[in-house]
Amino acid sequence: MGTVLAAAAGFPAIVFTTALVVVVVFWLLVAVGVTDSGSFDADADFDAWGMGGVPVTVAFSAMTVLAWLVSLTGTVLLDPVAPPGVSRALIRLAVLAVALLIAWRGTRVLVRSLHRCFPDEPGPSRAGFTGQARTIRTGWVDRRSDRPRRLSGTAPPRRPRSAGRAPNP
Repeated sequence: MGTVLAAAAGFPAIVFTTALVVVVVFWLLVAVGVTDSGSFDADADFDAWGMGGVPVTVAFSAMTVLAWLVSLTGTVLLDPVAPPGVSRALIRLAVLAVALLIAWRGTRVLVRSLHRCFPDEPGPSRAGFTGQARTIRTGWVDRRSDRPRRLSGTAPPRRPRSAGRAPNP
């Protein structure tokens, strides 16, 4: 456990550890109701990065978690075999680059599968809903009595046109 904690507090994982703390605090604020998960959608556009179709916060959170996991795993696996000195520093820089690349690719795949959970258009508005029961009438209205009337499987009868009237456009 000490090795994992040391790797999380060392370079390159510390970059993603701090970002992960920010992400966790943000999602806690969303859970409490202080902010909204789509609050940064107007500020950033991830379509150019291939991560469009979900809120920016979801894509950034997924990328942060994946990058943290890859950098932590790479550091734990490669530090014991890397020689000390400049070689270890170069390996850690390579782990940082590989973590970013894998996180970006993995987030793109994840976003494609999550896209159907976040529709492009919002659902129907409930702003006019007052909680009252509404009457929905189907069928046709009898023009003589102005009352709803339904015949089983037949269309309403047509009124014959009078010879002196012009047809309705």
